[in-house]
Amino acid sequence: MTQHTTSRRSLLTAALAAPAAVATAPLLTATPAAAADPVDGCQIVVPWTAIALDPAVTNQAGTPAEARVIRLAGTEFLQLRGLVTCAFTADGQLGTLPAEIRPPKLTRGVCPRNNSQGINAIRVEANTAGVINVYGPQTTNKVTWIQLDNFSSVLR
Repeated sequence: MTQHTTSRRSLLTAALAAPAAVATAPLLTATPAAAADPVDGCQIVVPWTAIALDPAVTNQAGTPAEARVIRLAGTEFLQLRGLVTCAFTADGQLGTLPAEIRPPKLTRGVCPRNNSQGINAIRVEANTAGVINVYGPQTTNKVTWIQLDNFSSVLR
């Protein structure tokens, strides 16, 4: 027996096809809620700040490792950016977040790394002391670079 499901595409098509008259006038003319930043809808809580890297980790030229905190719809996110070179052959410390950014709980994400033996991602965690650790490197599968731009994790 075939099971029928409604796809997101068909739902979106139906929503767009609904006549505008269905929406009530007060909804169409209502003043939007005050956003912290009307340009992109998010508030920068802590701007981009340099991450203090472990001595075995180096910033790639032009793309320094940085962290920031944003608030979007009342939820705070830790975001990282930058490209670092390294030589991890075991779990290790990438660096330490700036003092103004200390996660209230362990927060984690996945970041791209050099593709070796079909493995192209690495787990990155920031703990309550602000220490950023990486998990997954092995002596038989060395991590030589990590792209931090992919990291975005809920803080609060």
